Amino acid sequence: MLSILGSSNRLCDGLTRRELMRVGGISLFGGMTLPRLLTAAEAANTERNGPAKSVIMFNLLGGPAHMDMFDPKPDAPAEVRGEFKPIDTSVPGLQICEHLPQLSRWMHRATLIRTFSHSFNSHDPLPFMTGFTDNKPQEQAMPTDPPDVGAICQYLGLGPNDMPGAVCMPCFPGSGENGWRRRGPYGGFLGKQFDPLFTLCDPKFDREPKTKYYDPVMPVGEPYPPTADELPQMTANRLDRRRSLLNQVDREFARVQRFGAVDTMDHAMQRAFALLTSGRTRDAFNLSQESANTRDRYGRNLVGSSLLTARRLVEAGVPFVSVHQEIFAHYGHAYDMHANNFGMLKDFNLPLLDQVVPALLKDLDDRGLLDSTLVVVMGEMGRSPKINANAGRDHWPQCGFSLLIGGGVKQGYVHGSTDRIAAWPTSHPVSPPDFVATVYRLLGIDPQMTVRDRLGRPIPIAHGGEPIFEVIG
Repeated sequence: MLSILGSSNRLCDGLTRRELMRVGGISLFGGMTLPRLLTAAEAANTERNGPAKSVIMFNLLGGPAHMDMFDPKPDAPAEVRGEFKPIDTSVPGLQICEHLPQLSRWMHRATLIRTFSHSFNSHDPLPFMTGFTDNKPQEQAMPTDPPDVGAICQYLGLGPNDMPGAVCMPCFPGSGENGWRRRGPYGGFLGKQFDPLFTLCDPKFDREPKTKYYDPVMPVGEPYPPTADELPQMTANRLDRRRSLLNQVDREFARVQRFGAVDTMDHAMQRAFALLTSGRTRDAFNLSQESANTRDRYGRNLVGSSLLTARRLVEAGVPFVSVHQEIFAHYGHAYDMHANNFGMLKDFNLPLLDQVVPALLKDLDDRGLLDSTLVVVMGEMGRSPKINANAGRDHWPQCGFSLLIGGGVKQGYVHGSTDRIAAWPTSHPVSPPDFVATVYRLLGIDPQMTVRDRLGRPIPIAHGGEPIFEVIG
């Protein structure tokens, strides 16, 4: 029997449950049973041949107004079509919003999905990060939730050993709203050891908003990785104890060597400790190594700095990075524009989007990384066709967009069409499972692969979705 830190509560696989579960914080073993370890070890040995080696997922939190951005309806009634005019793009016949002139020049490299559709009316990235929806839109992240794409990347051991397999910036979604943990970017039922590395941030604002929620002020700052004592429920002393735990496991390996999966557990522990102290991990966050011109192209704000850091992480081999346009008190409701929809888009959200995404694409392209990096730009839902009395648009998960660039997607392609008021898909609706299955396919991960939940049931990672082969180049 393996005894760790003085306790000896035997498990059927020879390990002690109480002490392993006590690791906490960056829990290395939580929920990791022997069958799950064996499955992970077997899956990690499978060959991955997808065109995308990494994913950068940019979440426009709040639900961006698809008809005001990427699906204009100039012939719709005035109460639907809004204030903006469409402009031509680098794809003949394709028009997008007049306030996205830089992005319009990249559309020949992109796939535009106009029919992302579901019924999960909640400001969580759960649908497009996991492919899963349920009838609990007001819940916080739950340990029974399914793992997201980043967690599966970590589960499969993708990426360098001294780098995290997934990073979430600039903080966990909901961190700016009194710590509400929005569902999506977590290891879920696989355990906390497959959570991404959540960065921290301390944004500054140069003025007070004129009105609450709908007068956004630019957040200025950079994401930064946590130190050992900044991790939840973790101090430097406890980290030392975890190193002691690792040493004890190493000493006892000979006694449990008949369980081949122990090698996987040791690797997971080594990797978790390595990313806390890795010079390469922290170097990726050092934006002082970038030129002033590069910093200016992205914009010296929290969103631009996060996407620039995302490029540096991808360059270092991290397979999955998510950047969330987080809601802060001064910043307002991001893309959740129940009022002042057109003012917030014209004066803030669209100029920001039109700066940071083209800067990222050019940077990746110049470095030869765009063909192997899938860039995803989308929100959790679209907005209602009819403009409300406050010049806003309300929630509308029935239809939204996803912009995909690089990483093996078809170039200059529009997938799906909507009705005359952009309310419903009229062709090729895309469900969350099908969308996530497509991301997995591009990464070279079998979307039909299963992982076991806490009850031991095999759960397909794409929840039954099928890849959309029309968008794969």
